[in-house]
Amino acid sequence: MPFQVIPKEHAFFDLFQQAADNVLAGARELAALTEDLSDGEAKAARVKALEHEGDELTHRILALLNTTFVTPFDREDIYRLASRLDDVLDSTEAVADLLVLHRVTDPLPELHQQADVLVRSTVVVARAISQLRSLQELNGYLVEINRLENEGDRVYRKTVARLYSGDFKAMDVLKWKDLVDQMEEAIDGCEDISNTIESMALKHA
Repeated sequence: MPFQVIPKEHAFFDLFQQAADNVLAGARELAALTEDLSDGEAKAARVKALEHEGDELTHRILALLNTTFVTPFDREDIYRLASRLDDVLDSTEAVADLLVLHRVTDPLPELHQQADVLVRSTVVVARAISQLRSLQELNGYLVEINRLENEGDRVYRKTVARLYSGDFKAMDVLKWKDLVDQMEEAIDGCEDISNTIESMALKHA
């Protein structure tokens, strides 16, 4: 009997794309919230629903990983990429939740700037994920994610400096620092995704 190669499981690609698109949707909802906080609870609830959907997609990816003999990438890379996508959405949902819990009615302009960077980062992440099947033309996307992370860092540092300028009450400083830290974590998470994709590409070059 001739030897037969077991085909790789391609469902991972579709699930990763769904997860990346879901992260992008969450970022867009958060950006809309930071721009207009009216009806904030309803908008935050939409982000929460997307976060729940992200959890389900992560569960499906890991369940598939545990039941698949031949995988398209190393198992640890599949796990890491799924986890990093989930982390970004978790941080996104945390910002939306904190905006409601802190009863913010007039957000810092810098918070919306951070949200804009997050949206642009997750757009590029989704495009990079779409190239996982071929692992072609990834470099431009990865470079752009890194550039956006640097842009996010600049906005973050500028925001923290303003918070510590003495123009804000102590409790407001704590509140806003909590929010901008979570937003920075979401943006940094996009670079973690980029680094994971780069590692996967290098292993399969």
